[in-house]
Order: sequence, then structure tokens, then C-alpha cells
Amino acid sequence: MLKPNSTKRQAGTGLPLKAKWRRDWQMVLLMIPGVLFLLVFFYLPVLGNVVAFQDFQPYLGIMHSEWNGLQNFLNLYDNPDFWDALRNTLVLAGVQLLLFFPVPIGLALIVDSLVSNRFRRWFQTIAYLPHFLSWVLVVTLFQQSLGGAGFVNNLLRQAGLDPIPFMTNPDTFPLLVVAQLIWKDAGWAMIIFLAALTTVDVSLYEAAAADGAGRWRRLWHITLPSLRTVIVLLLILRIGDILSVGFEQFILQRDSVGPGAAEVLDTFTYYAGVVGGDWSSGAAAGLAKGVVGALLLWGANALAHRLGEPGIFQKRGAS
Repeated sequence: MLKPNSTKRQAGTGLPLKAKWRRDWQMVLLMIPGVLFLLVFFYLPVLGNVVAFQDFQPYLGIMHSEWNGLQNFLNLYDNPDFWDALRNTLVLAGVQLLLFFPVPIGLALIVDSLVSNRFRRWFQTIAYLPHFLSWVLVVTLFQQSLGGAGFVNNLLRQAGLDPIPFMTNPDTFPLLVVAQLIWKDAGWAMIIFLAALTTVDVSLYEAAAADGAGRWRRLWHITLPSLRTVIVLLLILRIGDILSVGFEQFILQRDSVGPGAAEVLDTFTYYAGVVGGDWSSGAAAGLAKGVVGALLLWGANALAHRLGEPGIFQKRGAS
């Protein structure tokens, strides 16, 4: 019989600190550049959020600018442009969540069902290659294809039909954004679900097929339940980041469809703080977005716990 603490010691959790250092010092050294990168470019800039509570003047600096409490947040409350940006952000985020999120799951199921490994590798490569293109190139490709002088509208003119304003119509802009996002990132997001599918026990499919279960029944009762934990995890992360619908994608198309359709919180923060010089209002908008995102992340994780899923983090002592 093993003692209660023997399992932990076998896993390395009961080792003294010096023994852990002798065992893992190479891994710690490899982590240092990444930790420094996060510290310098992600965590230290968070201290700059203090200007959201100041009447910040660049020539005075943070130390000498006047404090004004929550006045910047009250100014945002009275600013109709902020509410327009918030409304656009929520609409665009909702459309992306409904139309984009299921696509990588579907692609993963399609790829997993392919018999030929060669064709599967070819399909995966084609699907996730657009992820490595910048948004400048993606928007340019869509402009050349769907713009007023693009390939599709030229075909419509040759057929005697009126051109369709795919790239300049504010009413269909959310669908255009989702189409661009699917083309660029659906293949890359598919990789996570493909990795989850590799953990499914093949004997489950064989047993279900022996019992007479067809393809759709095996998909519904074996494949999708196996992906449930990963789906919930990624959905929680997406909900926590739901107010960050993208900056480059929207600022590149803001002039063509107008600020009324393409102004989101990220572009509002940029134009109010950097372009307009109102650094305090821009910081207040960014801080408010971060706080709301953190609350959404916490709420979605708590809901996942109620549904019996592990979520992102658990309470101390939870099994």
C-alpha cells in the first residue's frame, strides 16, 4: 500500500524547492523571455489606466495631472458617440458569436470524417493558411473581389445587372465582417477541435456502429459530447473577450461604411484618445471595457460550473 503522500511525491509536488530547481531549471530559463515580454508589454501598461481618473495633460505627466475622480466616466455616459460605439460592438460581437463560433466545429467534424490522410492534410493547410495574412491583405482581397470595381461587380455589369455595394453597405456590414473573419480564422480555430477529436476512443464508434447507430447518431451521442468541454471553454473565453471585436479590421473599413456602422469601442478609444487628444476619456473607455469583459468572463465561468463543466478556473478545494 502507498502512503497518502506518496502519490504527490511521485508527481513531484512534494519535492523541496532546490530539487525542483535542479530538475526544471532549463524550463524556467526558457520561460524568462516570455514572462518578460508579458510583463513589459501587457502588465506594466496596465498602470497607465490611472489616467482614467485624471484630467491628464501629456506635458504635465501622470504625477502632476489633476485628479478628477469618476468625471471621465460620467462624460462617457453623456457622450452619444460612446453609446453608438457600444451598440455597434454588442451587435457585431453577437453576430460573430452566432455565425462564426460554430464554423470551426463544423470544419473539424468534416476534416475528421475524411478518409484520405493526404486529402485531410491538404484541406487543413488550405483552411488555416489565411490566418497568417494581415488584415490589410484580407480587406484588400475582399475589396478586389466584392468592391465596386471588383471581380463580382464586373461580372454583374457584363451581365447587364446593377452592381451590389458589398463593401459600402452599412446594413450588411456585420455579415461582411463575419465573412472576413470566417475566411481568415475559422481554419486556425479548427485546430483546437481537431486536437480534441483525437482523444475520442475509437472503440466507442465501433461499439455504436455494431449496435446499429448511423453516422448522425454517432455524431450526436459520441463526437459532440466529447467536444463539449472544449466548446464550453472556448465559449467562455469568447464571451470574456466579446467587447474586443477587432481593431484593424474595423479601422480599415470605417471610412467606406461610415462611423455609424464600423465605430466600435476599440476605434472609439483610438479616435478619442490618440487622434482627439482626450487621453483620459480614451483610457476610461478602455478601462470600462476591460472591467465589463472581466465580469462577463466570471459570469460565464460560474454558469459553466452550474452546468457541470470545469470552466477556466475552479474554487479552491473543488474536485
